[in-house]
Amino acid sequence: MERKTGTVVIADGDEASCARAGEALRRAGFETIEVGTGAAALEAVRANGVALVVLEVSLPDMTGYEVCTEICQESDHLPVFFLSGIRTEPLDRVAGLLLGADDFMVKPFLADELIARVRRFVDCRHPADDEVAGEQPLPHLTHRECEVLALLATGRRQKEIARELFISQRTVASHIQNLLGKFGVHSRAELVARAHTVGLVGAALASVV
Repeated sequence: MERKTGTVVIADGDEASCARAGEALRRAGFETIEVGTGAAALEAVRANGVALVVLEVSLPDMTGYEVCTEICQESDHLPVFFLSGIRTEPLDRVAGLLLGADDFMVKPFLADELIARVRRFVDCRHPADDEVAGEQPLPHLTHRECEVLALLATGRRQKEIARELFISQRTVASHIQNLLGKFGVHSRAELVARAHTVGLVGAALASVV
């Protein structure tokens, strides 16, 4: 099977859950193929070439475990995740991992956590994007943006940031949106991680001391 950078197959008979996972991953820059059965998942994997597969354990036509087994038999390198709201016991997670899955998450899930876990296995960027990103200077932040970023990095919620800085939650949300745009990320978790990576969190913390 050929792996296609950035494309994730999501197989879930629950259309709402499948759509939610797909929307979260697309916002983070991934392409998605959303299907409702195990057979459709296998067809998508074989026909398109993908980078990762996300499976619900309970599917209308076969189990996610069976799909995982077939994928592992056909490819040694295609990552498989289980994302289940039905089989959530420790025994279920252990069984999935023993079958060859790379991760097992339970519903309801946090979009940021799903994105972070998928990013460990899939790079949604293209080489040209990396070259452009490497040439870009560090974003220029206002003093207030530094304050908001520093508080985000320490785990403060939007309401807490507003209270500490004596500003409205709407103003905090506006600063966060500006920060997301300046860093070119799609979530607060990605924002904090990127700021740590480029060394701006320490500078932001120092600016508010």
